[in-house]
Amino acid sequence: MTQLLKAKEGIITLAMEEVADKEGVTADFIRQEVAAGRIVIPKNKNRDTVSQGFGSGLKTKVSTSVGLYEDYTDLDTEMAKIDLAVDLGTDAVMDLSKDGDIDQARQEILARTELPVGTLPIYQVAKESEERTGSILEMSVDDIFEIVEKQAADGVDFFGVHAGLTMKTLERLKREGRIEGLVSHGGQILAGWMLHHNQENPFYEEYDRLLEIAKKYDVTISLADTFRPGALADSLDRAQVQELIILGELVNRGQQAGVQMMVKGPGHVPLDQVESTVQLQKELCHGAPYFVFGPLVTDLAIGEDDINSAIGGAVAASAGADFLCYVTPVEHLDFPTTEDIKAGVMAAKIAAQVGDLSKGREGAWEQEEKMAYARKKLDWEAEIELSLNPAEARRMREKRNPSDGDGCAMCGEYCAIKVVTQHLN
Repeated sequence: MTQLLKAKEGIITLAMEEVADKEGVTADFIRQEVAAGRIVIPKNKNRDTVSQGFGSGLKTKVSTSVGLYEDYTDLDTEMAKIDLAVDLGTDAVMDLSKDGDIDQARQEILARTELPVGTLPIYQVAKESEERTGSILEMSVDDIFEIVEKQAADGVDFFGVHAGLTMKTLERLKREGRIEGLVSHGGQILAGWMLHHNQENPFYEEYDRLLEIAKKYDVTISLADTFRPGALADSLDRAQVQELIILGELVNRGQQAGVQMMVKGPGHVPLDQVESTVQLQKELCHGAPYFVFGPLVTDLAIGEDDINSAIGGAVAASAGADFLCYVTPVEHLDFPTTEDIKAGVMAAKIAAQVGDLSKGREGAWEQEEKMAYARKKLDWEAEIELSLNPAEARRMREKRNPSDGDGCAMCGEYCAIKVVTQHLN
């Protein structure tokens, strides 16, 4: 049985107990929320992973993406990125490989980390179809589900699937238009196939087939938003909202089948629409965990999109988003280096902490209070260890304070905290 089916039967699993212990809540709270579909624990039956909960009442989580892309990356580099992201505290990894030996990449990534690992199976389907036939348009429905099952059997914990893309939503996009059109790569692959064959999306038309595979391996389905806005001007247009309604229906069907479900979100969203976008998803998708990309709150931050996403991610997390997909500085420009990975993970972690404070999470506030007392005491070791990136904080402290004084480099002997404390005590 899946985690969801066990939860519905009143069974508290070891995974639920482990999540409860991490989050500082009761195991029965986790069981109830998993049963209600508001928490998921992506944990493939074929893989021994760290139990990680995503959803209502839990710490906001962060995901890091890696993968093979033509000649831009190699497997050793991607493994190093995973190691760095894990050291920085990412909560999950997504393998978005589109080229090279995708099977090998996935299997090595699964072996490299105990964190939940997600994929978008359509990438591999398209690549293999192109290699075999010369065109991604020649992939068959059976090809799609064979790759889905292969990846599930390997141990993938969650799938990104564009099941809400339908012929009707494509017609709406064609009729009403939008500036950026489709910016989802997986959605573009499926839309091209659908229009070429004049056939419905296999993930939608044969959704039960997808659910059977997910249930067999207890893979969590992350319903990807094909119509996520790629520009602020496209945010909350009819195509996006229509797909969101369909995703809500698919969430219901998945949960009824015993499959854990979450929903992927946008995208480029004006700051004043971030909260309403999250609330709309939560309402239409029955409180399913919301996995957001950014969001990016300006289209102009090219080269600085880690900062852009930190702003949007903080507001989204505050509004109820549960899971933040990191965004690196080179989004829209290039494939990320290890330094870009570092910037993206840290931006997402800052956003998650800000969101958790706004949600009133006790653990987040406890950490802030500890930091405040450490600063008052000029306890630099405690400050460093409490920081979101202790290694970087330590490096900067040692580099800029070679004398190991108790003040900071800026104030030195005139440390305001030190002077005030001496006069008050």
